[in-house]
Amino acid sequence: MKFKISCLLFIQNSQGELLLLKRKRPPNKGYWSPPGGKLNMEIGESPLECACREAEEETGLKLKFSDFKPFGYVSEKNYEGDSHWLMFLFDCLCPIEFKPKDFDEGCYEFFCRQDIDQIKIPPSDAKLVWPFYDRRHEGFFGVNADCSQSEPKIRIEADPKL
Repeated sequence: MKFKISCLLFIQNSQGELLLLKRKRPPNKGYWSPPGGKLNMEIGESPLECACREAEEETGLKLKFSDFKPFGYVSEKNYEGDSHWLMFLFDCLCPIEFKPKDFDEGCYEFFCRQDIDQIKIPPSDAKLVWPFYDRRHEGFFGVNADCSQSEPKIRIEADPKL
């Protein structure tokens, strides 16, 4: 099974609404997700380098390492039955003041946090990403999920409260 490493970027506008992408391609086609993408492992790209590159490619934002704060990771074994994922989660410290243009991967909208639970998001994000986003100010989180069953088996590997 392939092992994929990626980053997700949690970017807000000045009103505190979060930028989400309605994906046109797998994984999570048709679902709303934070922007982000896979690390370019052929060149040894780090998660933070990936965050900066993806922010520019997908939103047009030219950001520095100091514009991001990592708040966790999610490891998903056997996601959708075809790959393992390790996702690094980054809070963007610079607000975006425009809605990025639609592109081949999808279209963007801003959502207040309460509305995100009511829109079509990947089921795994509802359990593995957003609860930890809500607690990101507590410290760094690590989550491991075995997705080989219909209901992922979740194990917290790093929790600032422990």
